[in-house]
Amino acid sequence: MTSRSRPRRLGDWATLALALLIGLFGLIFVGGGGYLASLGGSLYYLICGIVLIASGGLMAMGRLLGGWLFLLAWAGTIVWTIYEVGFDWWGWLPRLFGPTLIAILVVLSLPVLRRQDTIRPVSRGAA
Repeated sequence: MTSRSRPRRLGDWATLALALLIGLFGLIFVGGGGYLASLGGSLYYLICGIVLIASGGLMAMGRLLGGWLFLLAWAGTIVWTIYEVGFDWWGWLPRLFGPTLIAILVVLSLPVLRRQDTIRPVSRGAA
């Protein structure tokens, strides 16, 4: 098996740290969201948590899809926020401030993920 590899850069490590943070938030959302859903509450947190876990995992593997998946979850959070509180600015702030900061970091990591996604190990035959 041959692979094209190179030393990791600072952007690679920062993207990995971001991916782990997103995955951790996903686990928290799944736990709390599952409990909330069992009480008859919103399914948003459970669904968003599952998407965040997938996003963090894909980003940790260097897949561009993980970044786009997070941005999809962020867009879904905007839709959910409008559904929950309408167009009240103060209702938006606690729901969107944190996810928007992370979305900015994800957008900044997209070039790193694009580069990582194009450098894949080359496998020659099955052992």
